[in-house]
Amino acid sequence: MSRDPIMINSFDPGRSSELPDREQALVARRQRLLGPAYRLFYEHPVHFVRGEGVWLYDADGAAYLDVYNNVPAVGHCHPRVVEAIARQAAQLNIHTRYLHAGILDYSEMLLATFPSELSQVMYTCTGSEANDLAVRVARQFTGGTGFIVTQLAYHGVTDTIAAMSPSLGAHVVLGPHVRTVPAPRSASAVGAGGGAGEDVGRAFASGVEAALEDMARHGIRPAALLVDTIFSSDGVFADPAGFLQPAVDAMRRAGGLFIADEVQPGFGRTGDAMWGFQRHSLVPDIVTLGKPMGNGYPVAALVAKPEVLAPFGSHCRYFNTFGGNPVAMAAARAVLDVIREEQLRERALDTGHYLRRRLTTLAERFEVIGDVRGAGLFIGVELVADRATRSPATRLTAEVVNELRRRRVLISAAGPHANVLKIRPPLPFGRPEADLFLDALEASLAHVQS
Repeated sequence: MSRDPIMINSFDPGRSSELPDREQALVARRQRLLGPAYRLFYEHPVHFVRGEGVWLYDADGAAYLDVYNNVPAVGHCHPRVVEAIARQAAQLNIHTRYLHAGILDYSEMLLATFPSELSQVMYTCTGSEANDLAVRVARQFTGGTGFIVTQLAYHGVTDTIAAMSPSLGAHVVLGPHVRTVPAPRSASAVGAGGGAGEDVGRAFASGVEAALEDMARHGIRPAALLVDTIFSSDGVFADPAGFLQPAVDAMRRAGGLFIADEVQPGFGRTGDAMWGFQRHSLVPDIVTLGKPMGNGYPVAALVAKPEVLAPFGSHCRYFNTFGGNPVAMAAARAVLDVIREEQLRERALDTGHYLRRRLTTLAERFEVIGDVRGAGLFIGVELVADRATRSPATRLTAEVVNELRRRRVLISAAGPHANVLKIRPPLPFGRPEADLFLDALEASLAHVQS
């Protein structure tokens, strides 16, 4: 399998002349000031100036429905979070080498959402840092250096964790002690090629066992299996609940740990649980958190079993200038409060069920829809050229994504062939917004196939 990822909705700077004058000028300034590494979304980029709830507004005041961003988990610019940040910033902001009750109050709230075995937390600013820290902790605890990730995983951008993120492409070299395994296959596809009846858990575990055998042949001691528990970049795989258990058992028999990357599926997004790993009746050794934790304010964390953290803590000093600062804790606490008080996990469950039912009905009209899968407000819609063979409809997917953007609906795609529509809106997204999205999707599918 090629390690060159397909970014179907990226802007080609060579087409800048097609943009209105204002956007042309902004693109030119970006290129001059930020260099070539930053990418813009969509064939025609969008210039946003304001956000509220599940909506983003461009410079002309046009509203766009956000069906993609999980960072503003409780909605863009939620007033409770904004107020908490402003109030704490006006009072005090220090690092964690001074005593402050804010970090302790939030830690108690956060840890109360986890199984009792996971009872200690360390703070960073980003999910990349949290995963990087998890790698250090796992190496210290196990004495191993080998890590297993999925073939199109994304776990972050630090040097260490980029080497465990094959979705970044062939130009980012995987670490010599990193092994990749195929992502789980869907057993729910609409057509005959969906793998119905396949033991998803056993198949995934077989890949992990093969990787462990390869490590043993090369004298590599395993440290951990690291997976995003909804396999976001691989194409969104959530079911059947419990399928992760055999793979985790295999890693633990080999002396390694299980690290659950909850940066994307966490904080109630799957609806049926606060954390993605809970759908599999598992207790990880380490859990990493990020993106939605502060609703856009930079805060992330590692949650772990105390016995796993003990060797690292006794041998290594850890300090993060901004990780766990009072403003970050105020933002994160407001997010947890809003999720609970506005019953956003329950809303994700309800809206997710509704979306999947209507998407499955839509598949009766459009044969290009080969699979509808996911949990809560994290859904993948796989578009195929042929249901029997599941051949990917990559070009058509790109057209659908950009047609939706023209209809002011924001979405992206995932998977090795970039043919899985990635539905991951802010948690306040309800049935009325789902109807708007579904109507736009139906119209877009009809348009690109006409």
